[in-house]
Amino acid sequence: MRATLSLGRVHGIRVRAHWSVLFIFALILFGLAEGGFPEAGPGRPTWQYWFASAVTSVVFLLSLLAHEISHALVARRNGVRVDDITLWLLGGLARLRSEAAGPGAEFRIAGVGPLVSLALGAAFALTAGLVAELLGAGLVVEALAWLAGINILLALFNTLPAAPLDGGRLLRALVWWKTGSRLRATAVATAAGQCLGWALVGIGLYLVVAGAAFSGIWLVVIGWFVVVMATMEGSQARLREQLGGIAVSEAMTPCPETVPGAATISDFLNDPHHRFRHSAFPVVDDGDTAIGLITLKRADAVPVEERPSTSVARVSMPLEEIPTPHPGDPLARLVPDLQASPAHRALVLEGGRLVGIVTTSDISRVTSRPNASSLWPRRTL
Repeated sequence: MRATLSLGRVHGIRVRAHWSVLFIFALILFGLAEGGFPEAGPGRPTWQYWFASAVTSVVFLLSLLAHEISHALVARRNGVRVDDITLWLLGGLARLRSEAAGPGAEFRIAGVGPLVSLALGAAFALTAGLVAELLGAGLVVEALAWLAGINILLALFNTLPAAPLDGGRLLRALVWWKTGSRLRATAVATAAGQCLGWALVGIGLYLVVAGAAFSGIWLVVIGWFVVVMATMEGSQARLREQLGGIAVSEAMTPCPETVPGAATISDFLNDPHHRFRHSAFPVVDDGDTAIGLITLKRADAVPVEERPSTSVARVSMPLEEIPTPHPGDPLARLVPDLQASPAHRALVLEGGRLVGIVTTSDISRVTSRPNASSLWPRRTL
């Protein structure tokens, strides 16, 4: 799932928004402005309904962010690094760099999100009651009541025992604790998520046929997202298990071909050895210290007239945008970084010096080894 918009950082964690958030925002904005608020408080100017709806929609998105931030902070306290948070169709997704150390940590990380949503729902409900007592019914009370209901609904929905929901991770923690197998627990949660997703798709299709097209299509979309995300979680868990105990050095290509940072783009593009052998090359300085990565696409983007005077180092992708593991690092920890990196490559460094390169093809080669398939149980619950 690729995010489309960066929203900044909260507690040092990068927050992104998936395109589906715009759909949610527009749906809430239009639904409240044209339906919910006019029905609850008729007779007001149209702009007031739209203003109240816009504020309510923003507060709802902030509630989703609070839900995910709670996951991230508890994950940090349990020794799990959080890369970023992406708000999306079903709420949000905190991308964790590593697995929880045990089922107890998994339970705490998963359980805090619904508790925060439930607490927010209770707080909005209490505030709505107090405002109603002081000022009487109005748009403010309606907005607070809606926020209370949607947060409580979000908490309840997220506790359904199916991946990728929080309830799926709670189920995973329970099965992990009972069986001692993290992989079997993930298989159970994944299967539950797929069943829930297809059930929602089936109910949605029935509603479409029955005449409730909008509600039916909405359930189909949600169900499809659940199926896709649950399947993705299961695949990632299988990959982590396959790569367990394997170091980066076992997958990397040692002593890769490099390009001097001082070389011009013309020299780089006119060299057939560089032009046709690979699509990206590590860039090094005079002391063979890695300074970045140059791709043919970035080089081709330089105007023809500027290529003789433009150095490779100037247009190369900086190290800050490229995974730079140590040869002894676990390969499983590198996979999320490779998937997130636009280059889909990692430069393996030791003391700042380039010793190898890892691509997604190298990961595929490792996972295709004959003994890799035996790590995934043939029977699932």
